[in-house]
Amino acid sequence: MSGSPASSKRASSVEEPAEQRRTLIVLLSAQILSGLGLAAGITVGALLAEQMLGSSRFSGLPTVFFTIGSAVAAVAVGRISQRWGRRAGLSAGYFTGALGSLGVVIAASINSVVLLFASMLVYGAGVSTNLQARYAGADLAAPSRRGRAVSIVLVATAVGAIIGPNLVSLTGDLAGQVGIPHLAGPFILGIGAYASAGLVLWLLLRPDPLLLARRIAAASAVDDAPRSDSSTGTDAAVRSSSQTQRTWSRGVASGAGIMIITQVVMVAIMTMTPIHIEHYGHSLAITGVVIAAHVAGMFLPSPFSGWLVDRFGDLPIAVAAGVILLAAGLLAAWAPVDTVGMLVLALVLLGLGWNLGLVSGTTLVTDAAPLATRARTQGMVDLGIALAGAGGGLSSGLIITASSYATLTIAGGILGLLIIPIAAVAQRPGARQPLTK
Repeated sequence: MSGSPASSKRASSVEEPAEQRRTLIVLLSAQILSGLGLAAGITVGALLAEQMLGSSRFSGLPTVFFTIGSAVAAVAVGRISQRWGRRAGLSAGYFTGALGSLGVVIAASINSVVLLFASMLVYGAGVSTNLQARYAGADLAAPSRRGRAVSIVLVATAVGAIIGPNLVSLTGDLAGQVGIPHLAGPFILGIGAYASAGLVLWLLLRPDPLLLARRIAAASAVDDAPRSDSSTGTDAAVRSSSQTQRTWSRGVASGAGIMIITQVVMVAIMTMTPIHIEHYGHSLAITGVVIAAHVAGMFLPSPFSGWLVDRFGDLPIAVAAGVILLAAGLLAAWAPVDTVGMLVLALVLLGLGWNLGLVSGTTLVTDAAPLATRARTQGMVDLGIALAGAGGGLSSGLIITASSYATLTIAGGILGLLIIPIAAVAQRPGARQPLTK
C-alpha cells in the first residue's frame, strides 16, 4: 500500500497524556471482573435453553437474544458515551448486564422460557459493554500505539473469561445447594461480576478518556489554526475536509465489515460446540475446558495482535484472520468425536482468528472516526457486529439440525475468507501503514 500524509501522521510517535496509563489500569481491573460475567452466556446459555426447551433445535436462541440485546446496548452505550463520556456509558452497560443475569437465574428457577429469553436480551448489555471498553483504551493512545492500547483492554477480559468456564461445576453445585438449577450457577457469578465492573468504572474512570481526548484535540486545533482568512486557504480546507470525510467513511465500513465476518463465524461455531460435545457423552467439566481454551484464544493473543497491527498495518492482519478462521473451521470438522484434543486446538484457532479481526477492525474504525462523533460511530459499528452475531447464533442451530456440526464449521471457515476481498477494496488513501524502524 502506498503511503500518504495521513498514514505517515498515524505512524509517527505522538506523546500520550499521562492520564492514559491510569485509564488503562482502571479498564484492566473492570475487564477482569466483567470477563467472569461474559463466560456465563457462552458456556451454558445453549445448554440451559436445551434443558428448558427439551430440544436442541432452538438451543441457539439464547445466543440470538443476548446478541440482539447487545446490539441495542451497543447503540445505547455509544450514545451515552458520546454525550456524557465513557464512564457513564460503560457503567450503565455493566449494571444492565448484571440485571439481565439476575433475570436468567430467576427464569431458570421458575422454569420460564419467556423470562429466560427476555433476560438474555438484557444480559446482552454486559456482553456489548465488555467489547465497547476496547474503544475507551484507544481514546488517549498515540496513533502509532492504538492497536496495542486496544489489545491491552481485550487481554484483561481473558483473565475472567478463562476462569469463568472452569467455575461452571462449582457455581452449579452452589446453585443446587440453594435450590437453583445447576446450569444457572454461572449467571449468579455474572450478577456480581458485571455489577462490580460497573462500580469500578463509575468510581475510578476519572478523568473520562473520551472527554479528555476532545479537550486535548480542541486545544490543539486552536493552536494549529491558520492565521490567514484568504479564499485560497478556505478552498483548500474545504477540499481537505471532503477528502477526509471520504476516508472516514471507507475506513469505518472496512473495519466494520472485517469485524462482522469474524463475529458471525466465531459465534456460529462457538454456540454449537457445547451441544456437539454433550451429544458425544462428554461431561460439563470438559465443555468448560474447551470453552475456556476458546476464550483464551479470543483474548490472550491480544498484545501480540496489537503489536502486529501497529507494525504491519490493519489490512494484512485482517487477511491473516480470514485464513486462520478457515483453518479453524476445517480442523473442527475433522476433529474425532472420542477425544476433544483436536477440537480444543480448533477452538483456540477460532478465537485467534476472531482476535486478529477484532483488533485490526477496531483500529481501522478508530483511525477513521472523528472525535466529534467517534463514540456514536463505534456504537453503530458494534450494532452491526451484534446483529451479525445474532444471525450466526440462530443459523447455527438450524444448520446443525438440518446437517451436521462439520457442515457448520466448514461453512464458517469459508465465510471467513470474505475478509480478503474487503481488505483488498480497503486499500485507500489514509490506510494504516506499517511503522518504520
